[in-house]
Amino acid sequence: MVKRLEQVKLVVTGMGAVTPIGIGVRDYWNSLLNGICGIGQITRFDASALPVQIAAELKDFDPCAYIPKALARTLDPFMQYAFVAAQQALSDSDLLAACAPDRVGIVMGTAMDGITTIAQTQAALDAGHRVGPRFVPTVIGNIAAAQIAIAHGITGPSLTLNTACSAGGDAVMTAAMLLQSGEANAVLAVGGESILCPLVVSGLAQAKALSRRNDQPEQACRPFDAARDGFVIGEGGGALLLETEAHARARGAKIYAVLAGYANTSDAYHVTAPHPEGAGAAACMRRALARAHMQPHDIGYINAHGTSTPLGDKAETLAVKAVFGARDCAPPISSTKSMTGHLMGAGGLTEAIACILAIREGILPPTLHLDTPDPDCDLDYIPHTARRASITSAMSNSLGFGGQNSSLIFTKYA
Repeated sequence: MVKRLEQVKLVVTGMGAVTPIGIGVRDYWNSLLNGICGIGQITRFDASALPVQIAAELKDFDPCAYIPKALARTLDPFMQYAFVAAQQALSDSDLLAACAPDRVGIVMGTAMDGITTIAQTQAALDAGHRVGPRFVPTVIGNIAAAQIAIAHGITGPSLTLNTACSAGGDAVMTAAMLLQSGEANAVLAVGGESILCPLVVSGLAQAKALSRRNDQPEQACRPFDAARDGFVIGEGGGALLLETEAHARARGAKIYAVLAGYANTSDAYHVTAPHPEGAGAAACMRRALARAHMQPHDIGYINAHGTSTPLGDKAETLAVKAVFGARDCAPPISSTKSMTGHLMGAGGLTEAIACILAIREGILPPTLHLDTPDPDCDLDYIPHTARRASITSAMSNSLGFGGQNSSLIFTKYA
């Protein structure tokens, strides 16, 4: 059980989002509320010979519109997305004008680093081409945080996490721990992911993890629906700027929400399958509630991991029921992956943003394509359309391969 030690209040003062349904927090949020789906046919490469030919791509993203051209050429797409999301959050917070650079930290979360560049480079090498001198710093995970630090002169702690699909949520938790320990006054939690290449698509397809609804891509990601058949790869970046309340108030920062609770657990069960009863995820939610000094009935909304896999959605439903109770007791839940696809390491950040804005604006994003609810997934999953609701708290869950579980709790700032 989490020890209930007195902790410093932590607040969110900046946000950034780069997603298949919108670049920038406002465009992303508006698309969520309007049920815009970013899933379509893969255009990044010829996928016609692959069993899976669909994804949620960032089709209108020009890195040179946000990043100097010379720098953009040295960044893998996952770094580009993280870099832009971080820029947005820093600009939104106006932090760097009021904080010593050695008191600002960065925590980066990503699942597969620069896998697309690795695959492309190996194919070029096999075809007789030389490998360039920038290959290694273009693909290793920590360089995303390093490039953000270099661009903005941030000299405080810098950490990179590779905890699969929970990496974004774990980045927020690690940022919180740095703040609680006094290592920094502000920490930028960032996530970035781009795994769209034939190598990864083929591997996940052979593992039967991906939807094969190639003829209906916009309806392929259908969390908690009886006809779901796997997740859809997405790509993007997300960022939250976290500060101690005292530091944020001293500089007159606008405060979006409080990070009230956070936790990480391991299933210790299987490298790809979740615990069938969701035991690890349930333990994670309980730990986050304990850290927040909250009870289950205090939570007004859950942004589920909800990937649209047969095993995952059922296990997460059981986990939520173990903590919150049956439908008449559990809060409303939705999976925004039904619109963005699975953003892997970036998802924990973009989904946390959805929770924060749900609290601030009193509206809960929907779960698309929930046409025939699975009897095993019998909670209130906000089907089809957004719902008005006055809430003061929300939980974001991210669950990953290896049995990684992350839960975050945000509350209204008063």
